[in-house]
Amino acid sequence: MPDADLVLEGGGMKGIGLAGAVTALLRAGYAFQRVAGTSAGAIVGALLAAGVGERGLSDAMARLRYERVPDRGPPRLPILSEGLSLLHSAGAYEGDYIHGFVRDQLERVGVRTFADLRRTDGGDDVNLPPERRYRLVVTATDVTRGRLLRLPWDYGLLGLDPDEQIVADAVRASISIPLYFDPVIVRDGVTGEPTTLVDGGVLSNYPIETFDRTDLRPPRWPTLGVKIVPELPAGDPELFPGIALPALAPVKLLEQVVATAIVGNDQTYAERPCVRRRTINVDTSAVGIVEFDASAAQRDAVIANGTAAAERFLASWDWDAFQLACPPLPAR
Repeated sequence: MPDADLVLEGGGMKGIGLAGAVTALLRAGYAFQRVAGTSAGAIVGALLAAGVGERGLSDAMARLRYERVPDRGPPRLPILSEGLSLLHSAGAYEGDYIHGFVRDQLERVGVRTFADLRRTDGGDDVNLPPERRYRLVVTATDVTRGRLLRLPWDYGLLGLDPDEQIVADAVRASISIPLYFDPVIVRDGVTGEPTTLVDGGVLSNYPIETFDRTDLRPPRWPTLGVKIVPELPAGDPELFPGIALPALAPVKLLEQVVATAIVGNDQTYAERPCVRRRTINVDTSAVGIVEFDASAAQRDAVIANGTAAAERFLASWDWDAFQLACPPLPAR
């Protein structure tokens, strides 16, 4: 059974393509030692890190009620609720349903806090500090201080003990798509000062380098990645197909800025040959990033595309050849 680390890109509803790709990797016998994810990738990644296998992942996805993901706040009326929420909370929807879903699925397999995802491995990177020895990493963007947070690694920056933090809370922060979901407010464990967190994709939607060794020793296994968002400019319309007030030019410009942040930051890095060689690219064009009302046929098509993409990747993947072509480098 081959070991691997896994990195999953964010993409809202497009994340169902991740499930298809991961299913193919699990069927091929891969065991994931560590998983990193952003937004939708954080959801799938949390399940995998918690030990959910092929059947468990399929069952969890079947339990997800996609139409409930955009959960309106009071007065729970179309358009009016979204408009009021955007004005008062900076997000059109509350995000409570998906938060509860992730929490419940993890508790089914005995995972609540990051202490449940601790790992001890003497063969890890010698530079890896204790606060980075977990099976899961999810990204969030700290807009209060303008920085990327990798959770649980960076909880110390917020005065919090990573072992005590609830995994579902970190995932909820990672999925806070700007304009769409309410941002997450975290209180500093020492000072009590608030920090506002939004989708990790704003600064790093595809953190493929998360688990790369920094001690220049040969990696024991590969880090594989799955991408689900198309490159700009073609992908721009798929990211924000009109959340609210789409006819207003300022809103459209803001959407374009956010799209560029989510996709453009990683796009240049993803074009590097040694990144492309370990990346599975999934065609998710059948659904938009917030198209949670997509039909079952649309969902099935994206899942099937994910499975097919991973199978094509594995047919030509050569770990030995990759190591010769792409030796370890110092962390960027």
